[in-house]
Amino acid sequence: MDVLSSDLLWTVVEPLSLLLLFFALFVVGKWIDNRVASHEVDRELTRRDNPALAISTAGYYLGIAIIFIGATLGPSYGLEMDLLLVGGYTTGGIGLLLLSRFINDKLILRGFSTQRELIEDRNPGTGVVLFGSYVASALIVAGSIHGQGGGPHTALAFYALGQVALVAFTWIYNFLTPYSLLDEIERDNFAAGIGFAGALIAIGIIIMRAVSGDFAGWAVNLQSLGLNILIVFVYLVGLRVFFDKIVIPEDDLNFEIVRDQNVGAGLLEFTVSVGFAAVLFFVL
Repeated sequence: MDVLSSDLLWTVVEPLSLLLLFFALFVVGKWIDNRVASHEVDRELTRRDNPALAISTAGYYLGIAIIFIGATLGPSYGLEMDLLLVGGYTTGGIGLLLLSRFINDKLILRGFSTQRELIEDRNPGTGVVLFGSYVASALIVAGSIHGQGGGPHTALAFYALGQVALVAFTWIYNFLTPYSLLDEIERDNFAAGIGFAGALIAIGIIIMRAVSGDFAGWAVNLQSLGLNILIVFVYLVGLRVFFDKIVIPEDDLNFEIVRDQNVGAGLLEFTVSVGFAAVLFFVL
């Protein structure tokens, strides 16, 4: 086989191997989720047609993909080593994602039972917030495992710092909102849930930017993390003002979400939040 044929074969073997690895890890992630859940996931999704659980589970599945992508980014060390590293970091990342679910349930969606809202009430507002929390935490995990110069210990440290920042900024977001997000979500306000999910993902994007990259030393990386956390605070305050004054200047966003439960307004808030955070990610 000539060199050209060998190179062409390699360009097929490597991506195919990674794709097969992703399929295997996805199945593992689904199996783990089914085992740790206090309900029958497949039965709820198919026989009961539970839309709230479907939305939440979609966020978990998307989170697995985000973590896998984060693990694959970076230089190659050869196919066997790449598969070992990507498989190991993704498996550990799935474990962290499930840990984040427990943390977010207790600290972000505190005050009511997400299990009851998902399974008994089939509340789509709760489902979409859980979707956002899965994606946000997956972004943080992906950022933590991406980059050179560190290892599992630095990944765990920056995951923990990122998760703390996510919880803290959701509390700030709730404080800045003139209505109770948790009360609105509990009363099945889908519009409020969509807007909150967008804020979660937006915060996750910026925190991912803060915790990702090469490890240059604790002082350097923690300084960068602190600067990005300050940016999140400015972002949270400024974005809501921008949305009220520019995006829907003829009406009040809070009235649209609370009084009218306007899903369109919630979707606009979601889109603007995530879009602006993605722009910040690439320009910082």
